[in-house]
This record gives sequence, structure tokens and C-alpha cells, in this order.
Amino acid sequence: MQGIRALVFDVFGTLVDWRGSIAREARLVLEPLGLRDLDWPGFADAWRGEYQGAMDAVRSGRLPFAKLDALHRRNLDLVLERLGLAARVDEASRQRLNLAWHRLDAWPEVGAALRLLRPHYLLAPCSNGNISLMVDLARRNDWHWDAILGAEIARDYKPKPGVYQAAAAAFDLAPQQVLMVAAHSSDLAAARAAGLRCAFVARPDEAGPGRGESQPATEVDLAAADLQALAVALAR
Repeated sequence: MQGIRALVFDVFGTLVDWRGSIAREARLVLEPLGLRDLDWPGFADAWRGEYQGAMDAVRSGRLPFAKLDALHRRNLDLVLERLGLAARVDEASRQRLNLAWHRLDAWPEVGAALRLLRPHYLLAPCSNGNISLMVDLARRNDWHWDAILGAEIARDYKPKPGVYQAAAAAFDLAPQQVLMVAAHSSDLAAARAAGLRCAFVARPDEAGPGRGESQPATEVDLAAADLQALAVALAR
């Protein structure tokens, strides 16, 4: 790992438990409206299930670039309509629920791992989430970043190569001086194709029990059982 100056991180799934957090937040917002019998993890899955399709429309040029908050709101409206709930969820509740993505909780070891890495490397998210979303997650989970990088900086969405290359350029580093950390093999394969080094963090239960990646399905420089294990290896 000689020559690595910065680590950039996928966030949704890699650093935060989006499924558990969205299920909790959806229940907090929707139960007071009388919606008490929903499958809350299933609701989170349905909302997340619209994620790639919305970004594909931007990546393909069919839609102009929009922040992920705007795409999440589009997706929320689609899911509420599909579930037959549109008439029961008012605008104020939709706005509050859409910001649930700003209130996600980190996996338990993430905070300590980032603190261990910080003296040795520049650290930043390289996420499809917009800057205000990343700032809110950092403040909620007590993370300290050296920059907020990713889709809003590049005006495009991963896995387009420009997103990864823009993260390296923001630090005035060559791509090979930057290590992309993610729990998703597709993200890491795209980062490697863009010239970055890659580290895999296992999240086997990211999308529910056994519905995540335990091992990388692509070539990586390092693989670890969690972020703490990766941090210990890199901070030696």
C-alpha cells in the first residue's frame, strides 16, 4: 500500500446501515398517519430499489444532473403510489421522510476506525449522496472529513469514472495515490478501472440477513471483515 495518500469511502451500506435506519425513520413518520401495518424493512427495500434506476436516467443523459435528495424524493413518491399510500401521506410528511437519508446510523465500528485512520491519511466520502446529506451524516455520527467528495462535485453518479477521478483531483493526487473503500464489488471494479486502488469491507447483512457481500467479486488490494480490521491493517 505504499504511496497511498488518501482514502475515499462509499457511504450507503459501507459506512451506514441504510436499511435499518430507513425502516426506523419510516415508522416514526408514517405510524402517526395511521399506517401501522407496513413491513418497515420492506418499505426501506422498496425505496432503495428505485435508487439505481433514478441515477441511470442521469448517467445516460435522459435527465440533467440532480442531487440525490431530489432523486430520493422522486423515488419516494413512486413507492408511495405503488403501495397505494399516496393519498394518506401529506406533503410535510413526505418532506420529513425524504430527509431520513440524512439521519442514517453508522455501523458500530466505523467511528473508531475513521479516528484510527485520520492521522495517517486524508479522508473523504466518495458517495452518490449530495454534500448536505454527507455533512448531516458526518455530524450525526461524529465523523471528521478532510473534504466532501463524490457525485455533487463531479456532477455525475458512480460508477462513472469521472466521479472517482474528480475525488483524486480534488486532493491534487494521482488516482493511484487514492484508495477507494467500499462494500460493493461493482463500485470497486469501477474505481479500479478509473485508476484508483481498492479496499473491500465486508457487509454480509447490508440489505438484510445474508443479503450483502462477504467477499469481493473483483480484484482488490485489500479485503477486511469490517472497517476496524481495515484500519488496523492500514495504520500499521
